[in-house]
Amino acid sequence: MHDADNLNPIPVGLDDGYACTKLALPDGRLLTIPSRARLGTSAVTWIQQAEQRIFEYETEDTVYSVGAVDGEPTHFEGYPWSGQNRAIVQHALQQAGLAGRTVHAVSGLPVSAFYRNNGEHRKDVIAKKRDSLKQAVRPRSSALAAGIAFHEVIPEALAAWYDHVIVEDGEGVTLDADRVAVPIAIVDIGGRTTDYVVVKDQGILHTASGSLQCGMLNVKQRVADGIQARFDLESLSEQLVAQAVETATVRLQGRNYDVEDLVEAAKREVVERIYVETRRQLGLGVELDRVLFVGGGTVALADHIADWFPHQAIAEHPAFANARGMLKYLRYVCEASDAA
Repeated sequence: MHDADNLNPIPVGLDDGYACTKLALPDGRLLTIPSRARLGTSAVTWIQQAEQRIFEYETEDTVYSVGAVDGEPTHFEGYPWSGQNRAIVQHALQQAGLAGRTVHAVSGLPVSAFYRNNGEHRKDVIAKKRDSLKQAVRPRSSALAAGIAFHEVIPEALAAWYDHVIVEDGEGVTLDADRVAVPIAIVDIGGRTTDYVVVKDQGILHTASGSLQCGMLNVKQRVADGIQARFDLESLSEQLVAQAVETATVRLQGRNYDVEDLVEAAKREVVERIYVETRRQLGLGVELDRVLFVGGGTVALADHIADWFPHQAIAEHPAFANARGMLKYLRYVCEASDAA
């Protein structure tokens, strides 16, 4: 690596969610890893180093193992500014090839964590999140750390609005005047939360914006409960449950079992909760030009949410809409002096 490379910070859109951590990079790459880590060392020795799937990181004198581990829960109030979060983000930056590089990042918080009901910023919470990721995280290997020198925080679903209205093409970047001019709702189905943001005349309508504490982690919990009851198990690894949700099968004692009924029942239950909240927040959306669905949950639940509004749309690669919007916000909205 040339010394000159280290002098040029890499801008990164960083959607460090409760279920997955997604990166959007300026070369167009999109990367996702599970938000999966646990306290302590891995206690695994890799027979071939090239096959290593668990990595250790240290922050504030605490070691975390990240990767193919049974992850500790992320759905707790302090996760966005925890050491667990910092270790997972560092691992994502390492996976993106940013070891030893200086990074400028924009990340997000759920709408209800970012704003009070009256629209005021929750300044203390935002500052905690902004400062946390600038703390040092050291890989417990020969790898150099990626250092976050500048970090801004924006509401998660609003990031998807920036992705929608800031259009990049081969000729440059433009603010799509037609998209900016019309009222739009963003529905962001994530891991722990489903976020709603209504933007009209470049203002956020807080009476129709907010967060529901429900997302894909609720699906995983319901499936885990169902598998444990069906097979009379005391516990299940988090990785096994994640695979069961993804493939509708669970492998126990060397044999595959079909659990599609459990997965579908869990999805229907979560979808019903999200549907009721969506109607409460947006009604029929008659004054909206479009209802745009984004987030990883939108991918997993696409068949279940297909006909909620006649004027709805699903963003391109919806799981990365926030990360892309965060990168666009960093590159085109943040003042250059802020990122200097």
